[in-house]
Amino acid sequence: MIEEFGIEPFSKELVKQIPRPNKFMRRGINFGHRGFDVILDAILTKKPFAVMSGIKPTGAFHLGSLMTASEIVYYQKEYGAMAFYGIADIESLMDNQLPYDEALDSAIDNTADILALGFDPTPKKGYIWRQSAEKRVTDIAFLAGSKVTTNQMLAIYGERITFGLYMSALVQIGDILLPETEDFGGPKPVVVPVGADQDPHLRITREIARKLKNFIEPSATYHKIMPGLDGSAKMSKRNPMSYFDLSEDLEDIRNKLMNAFTGGRVTAEEQRRLGGQTEICMIYMLAMYLFVEDDTIMQQIYKECVNGETLCGPCKERVCGFVLSWIKEHRKIKEKKIDLARKLLEAE
Repeated sequence: MIEEFGIEPFSKELVKQIPRPNKFMRRGINFGHRGFDVILDAILTKKPFAVMSGIKPTGAFHLGSLMTASEIVYYQKEYGAMAFYGIADIESLMDNQLPYDEALDSAIDNTADILALGFDPTPKKGYIWRQSAEKRVTDIAFLAGSKVTTNQMLAIYGERITFGLYMSALVQIGDILLPETEDFGGPKPVVVPVGADQDPHLRITREIARKLKNFIEPSATYHKIMPGLDGSAKMSKRNPMSYFDLSEDLEDIRNKLMNAFTGGRVTAEEQRRLGGQTEICMIYMLAMYLFVEDDTIMQQIYKECVNGETLCGPCKERVCGFVLSWIKEHRKIKEKKIDLARKLLEAE
């Protein structure tokens, strides 16, 4: 992606310039960016900027959703960025044939999750919306449609099954540019933290922003996408043992973790002699990506693994404890946020 699509590396030198970098930055999980220098300047000079991302409301929060939501909250809490979170129910209608009324339950649940992570929806601090209810977003989408050609859409997205999928891509441009509208203070730097697979949306939005008046190109950071828990290339709902979401029964999550693919050796003797392989271990990745905030603990887990000081069974038990404790605490907080989530979305 860096070589072929012009994404800039999120280098160690860049991380050193960032006050209070988050774990995604410190641990190399954020591997690339577009235009982050504009955001860094805003952070260092304390100028206003915004952070924006979103979710397709087709079910409970999964680990990718958690990563993106955590990054949004980070920018809001650490640097006072106004935070924007879009519920992509037009996309879920076009892509998954999910009617708006059916998507609303998931949207409320997803919103409660990000509120539980610390998202502040106070006016001038945070804003959450559904695409289908936000006219400013669809207005921008039509405006963007006047600046893009069919050939451009084909070049970026390829052949799509229905034209509605191209339309929903234009709506996502509206989502990304919404923070720059006059109602939210006008043009400003905006950072969009997403997984690497979302880069096409950022490429076309940056191109459209250059063509429109009163918008500046949004920036983006890209995090690595975790492989499946079972060692498959990526997590997928088609393969239940490859992932879990935050709503699953705790015992089911524990079972998936205890059966997850690791970087362990064939025998205990070989493990003690050669050490484990953290670079392919899903248990290590879960801890590093999401569930262990303390770098000292991560260093200890790494050292004990690669030096053969611990076997996979005890390590799984330890990380499983971190994961389940985090989820239990998150659910307690989330339960108290459901009414607010419903109020925020049903009031639109």
